[in-house]
Amino acid sequence: MKYMKKYVDKYWKGFSLAIICLTVEALCDLMQPTIMSKIVDIGVADKNMDYIVKKGLLMLGITAIGAVGASGRNILSGTVSQNFSAELREDLFKKVQSFSFESIDKFERSSLITRLTNDVTQIQNFVNGLMRIAVKAPIICIGSIIMASRLNLRLSSIIFVVILIVVILIFLNMSIGYPYFIKVQQALDRVNSVMREFLSGVRVVKAFNRSDYENKRFKTSNEELGALSTRAMQVMSIFSPGINLVVNVGIVSVLWIGGLYVNSGNMKVGQIIAFTNYMTQILYSIMIISAVFNTFVRSKASANRISEIFEEKNSSDSDRGVLKFKGRGKIEFENVNFSYANGHKVIEDISFTCIPGETVGIIGATGSGKSTLVNLIPRFYNVTSGIIKIDGVDIKDMDEKMLRDRIALVPQETILFTGSVLENIRWGKEGASLEEVKEAAEIAEVNEFISKFPEKYDTRLGQGGVNFSGGQKQRVSIARALVKRPTILILDDCTSAVDAATETRIRKKLKKYSNYLTCIIIAQKISSVISADKIIVLNDGKLAGMGSHEDLIKSCQVYKDIFLSQVGKGKV
Repeated sequence: MKYMKKYVDKYWKGFSLAIICLTVEALCDLMQPTIMSKIVDIGVADKNMDYIVKKGLLMLGITAIGAVGASGRNILSGTVSQNFSAELREDLFKKVQSFSFESIDKFERSSLITRLTNDVTQIQNFVNGLMRIAVKAPIICIGSIIMASRLNLRLSSIIFVVILIVVILIFLNMSIGYPYFIKVQQALDRVNSVMREFLSGVRVVKAFNRSDYENKRFKTSNEELGALSTRAMQVMSIFSPGINLVVNVGIVSVLWIGGLYVNSGNMKVGQIIAFTNYMTQILYSIMIISAVFNTFVRSKASANRISEIFEEKNSSDSDRGVLKFKGRGKIEFENVNFSYANGHKVIEDISFTCIPGETVGIIGATGSGKSTLVNLIPRFYNVTSGIIKIDGVDIKDMDEKMLRDRIALVPQETILFTGSVLENIRWGKEGASLEEVKEAAEIAEVNEFISKFPEKYDTRLGQGGVNFSGGQKQRVSIARALVKRPTILILDDCTSAVDAATETRIRKKLKKYSNYLTCIIIAQKISSVISADKIIVLNDGKLAGMGSHEDLIKSCQVYKDIFLSQVGKGKV
């Protein structure tokens, strides 16, 4: 867990100060039974009121110092643990943001959410517990053993036997409990996954009246989590009563043997009281240590899960030098092949060139690899073999941020964010002027419907744009890409929900807008690409044809079949 070094280096001073306060508090607690025994054996036995008052005031002073130490410990432990967990969560979020699609695909989305929330909280609770009670417990335990040994060394042998048995129980507790908590966190991932899928597809669930099915799915996952959690807690709870029993047997033994010593004159009553108090403190500290180990078992499982994220090597990280993006955006695919991590080959031996100012259409059947092909350009995935060049430079040698700054992608699945229309369009270019926003909106035909809303560009979108139609959301998404003024514009079937008349107007405006850039249009409808300068036809991840509409009608059977199925024989 190398990632923890950063936080240790940053927070060790606050942590150490909290431990100092805690140590002061523990030492004050340890002094009380000894003072009490002297009050009983000297002050009460000799009826010396001055001695009782003097020692009583000393106890009050020590208690006040302990209270100050406890207050300081509470303040510091809360501050350090909260700041540590907030920074850890932020670093995790930044790490996840830096992942390529390949890296993200290794983790379920629900699992990432659990690691960012629940797992970080588990570690935070452990760190907070270390500063509040975990370090205090060993100090109290060791101190009580020392103080008890000073009172009667032979009687303190009972304590050593008790501690040996308790250590064995704690070790068994850790070794048996750890695998259960790994399973609990994984079950929590599955519960989050079901909840996430339901909330994402709630409209579909209600449309198909599948609430009962979703309830069963959630019930299954929830019951699995409950069963695993119960089993884990049952295993862990066996040891706490066992530890409690061992220590209480030790206390009874002390009282019994101590009573024999008092009768024989080898010990005083005050010493027995002090010895019993120390045994009680040992009981308390051992129970705390047991609880801390339980927390440690859970936090260790969470720490390992977090470590997996930090140790994930981003597949898009370049092993070579980074270059800035230069030029106008000429794209070259040279014998490009791509397979997903499961070995499924999606793109096979694709070669083509996109010239700046050229509009390139990509068409093919569903699952032919169209979206995957363009996802390789901004390096969402790395090619398995072959080279993709922009202006003659391999994109693996380019600075990733600079590369994506010059590319605007309108994805197949429209994603909008809670906020105003203006804020969503400005996602493409932070700080874009209102004139730039309106220009992009005009090309994307956003003005056509936004002018009907009373608040115009300040109209608020619900989560995911639920109060907008599919076509309206697609147009806002196009405007968001256009305001960026990119060098390369990729439109991935982004007008599928737009009516034919509006789509025609958008295409005409885009044609004029894209004169200075490289524009790639992916579409299912042949009408969206028919006027492109070049059309690329994909079939099962392979290049089936390339050329203008007229050329492909004559030379590419796949393209001709698509055309005939959508337009009809009389149009050939």
